[in-house]
Order: sequence, then structure tokens, then C-alpha cells
Amino acid sequence: MDNERVYKMTFSSVYPMYIQKVEKKGRAKEELDTVVCWLTGYDDSGLQAQIEKEVDFETFFAEAPQINPNAHKITGVICGVRVENIEEPLMQKIRCLDKLVDELAKGKPMEKVLKN
Repeated sequence: MDNERVYKMTFSSVYPMYIQKVEKKGRAKEELDTVVCWLTGYDDSGLQAQIEKEVDFETFFAEAPQINPNAHKITGVICGVRVENIEEPLMQKIRCLDKLVDELAKGKPMEKVLKN
């Protein structure tokens, strides 16, 4: 999938899939929100506003209050690519979010998912 197509996908269209993925594995939507907010710096109301505005991923990350300074600690493979080797900054942020959601869904403890 080409990067521009991913960037133009609305966060609100992918968010329900994130919820479904984590809930299917026994995790809660609130835990997902904690992970998203940890990475992006949004608070709960800011996250909800972005969902309601139906912003694309490019805007979602551009308007993020602050990417967590520990985001560089997110490593591993997602979609067959090592997250830490992705050179394009926006795609790296998107894949970091995907990786955090995967770790949450795999049952990792929250303190391990959040790379503090």
C-alpha cells in the first residue's frame, strides 16, 4: 500500500478496528485510548475531537500535542517491516501506533506496552 493512501485514511475509520482487535483479546477500549494518548499527547477529549472531525492520519499526527519522547523505544516488526528502520517520519508514527496496539492485543502488561 502506498504511503499517500495510508496518510489519507481517516483515523476514525481505523479506530473501530483497533478497538475490535484489542477487545477480541480481552483488553478494554480505555486501555487502547491510554496507548493512543501516550503516543500522541492527546487527552481523552482531544482524541474524541479528532475522531469526530474525521481527520486523516496525516492531520491526526500533525495536530498531536506532543509525540511521546520515549516513542523511539518502540521496536519490532509490523507488517513485515522493522518499525525502527522506517525512514519516513509519518509512516513510522503510524506503524508505531500499530505496534503498540498489537502489543496491547497480545496481552502485554500496560507498563511494558508504554515504553517509559
